Amino acid sequence: MVKVIAVAQQKGGAGKTMLAAQLAVALAPGRRVAVLDIDPQASLTAWGRLRAANPKAAAAVTVETVSGWRLAAALDGLKRDHDIVLIDTPPVLDSDARRAIRGADLVLVPMNPTPPDLWAAEGTLKLAAEERRPVALVFNRAAAASKLRRRLEAEIAARRLVLLDEALGNRAGYANAFAEGLGVAESAPASVAGIEIGALAARVVALLGAAA
Repeated sequence: MVKVIAVAQQKGGAGKTMLAAQLAVALAPGRRVAVLDIDPQASLTAWGRLRAANPKAAAAVTVETVSGWRLAAALDGLKRDHDIVLIDTPPVLDSDARRAIRGADLVLVPMNPTPPDLWAAEGTLKLAAEERRPVALVFNRAAAASKLRRRLEAEIAARRLVLLDEALGNRAGYANAFAEGLGVAESAPASVAGIEIGALAARVVALLGAAA
């Protein structure tokens, strides 16, 4: 059964688009993966153009762009030919974001381990709850350990929210791969960043299986 992942976060700088691209590549081996860019900034679309021109892009990842009333039709079309579809949502809670979350089997909310990122996630968490969609927080650009990170982990646990153990560090490898239209899982799979995104991809697959 096809699974849809909505990557959503209102706060800029949380790494939403980066996460969608990196995760798509990490999920691609053995699967037909697509990413649907509905963010008006269209950064994922630009990544897709770089990817199409880069012979080092080994993983088969379809990249499409759409907005507004065409979202449902575009998503249905991708679901016919793919196993997993990731949606890079707008950084605002508009009708497109609601449609994406409503159609998702899992909502991933990337956030830096800082209070403003958690505050910014509130709207997305509320919308996912209203649509009765499973949601998980993912620490991105995270330091290995800090008092602030531990404090946020405790707050998230106290609120009974799901925070994945598989965090992504603040590593140049992600940005360097993205700048070439690649995922770090194909450009440097044995690097720390490559291992991190591989672990996150495995956890996401497990979550999607649980949601089946």
